[in-house]
Amino acid sequence: MSTTLCQVMGFLVASLGVAGTILATAMDTWSTQDLYDNPVTAVFQYQGLWRSCVRQSSGFTECRPYFTILGLPAMFQAVRALMVVGIVLGILGLLVCIFALKCIRIGAMEDTAKANMTLTSGIMFIIAGLCAITGVSVFANMLVTNFWMSTTSMYQGMQNVQNSTSVSCRYTFGSALFVGWVAGGLALVGGIMMCLACRGLIPEESRYKAVSYNASGRNISYRTGPYKGYEPDTKTRKGPGYEEAPRSEDGRRSYPSKYDYV
Repeated sequence: MSTTLCQVMGFLVASLGVAGTILATAMDTWSTQDLYDNPVTAVFQYQGLWRSCVRQSSGFTECRPYFTILGLPAMFQAVRALMVVGIVLGILGLLVCIFALKCIRIGAMEDTAKANMTLTSGIMFIIAGLCAITGVSVFANMLVTNFWMSTTSMYQGMQNVQNSTSVSCRYTFGSALFVGWVAGGLALVGGIMMCLACRGLIPEESRYKAVSYNASGRNISYRTGPYKGYEPDTKTRKGPGYEEAPRSEDGRRSYPSKYDYV
């Protein structure tokens, strides 16, 4: 029961992580305009992975997609690739995990096959979560670097009124970054739970081993062929202090009686 519960909980948690990763990738608020120095503005700008938007004070919003690929920074494209890879692996992991659930029976699928599928889906979820967390962290690092560079140029430009008016706005963390971090963590936790559930699905080896039956006496040798009884194995008894009994004319051995030792 605990294995099934762990597997189902891992599936649900990973599903939330994959859904959150898709949502974060599609959101346009990866970076938002910093309003610390100018809280009242007629234009509010925010950007995503696929387009940049401008919202006016009247409520009108205009979004413009990025019409170029090569013109974007290399780190920006790397973030895109990481998020897409995380989504693809997450969806494939969900498909594999559905067929690997212990409560679902498909034909004569054995528990070993379900265990392998559960482990595979868990690894996919872990990689998807790591891709999402890495992509969001790289984008956040880019924002921090550009923020402090903009802040330095802004304070240098304040010495001249003409330069201060031409300073570009600064961007800070958007809500999509936090959604991506949480989604990546959920996918990672779901993958770990699936890997733990895999151990409970592996069938235990039989503890009953084959018993080897040996002869009750070491001096009995069994031979194939017609039944002729058994003969004492005299070879195993030979050793120091052992003397073979003399044979009579008919080939039989004559053993001494108790009166011969008197």
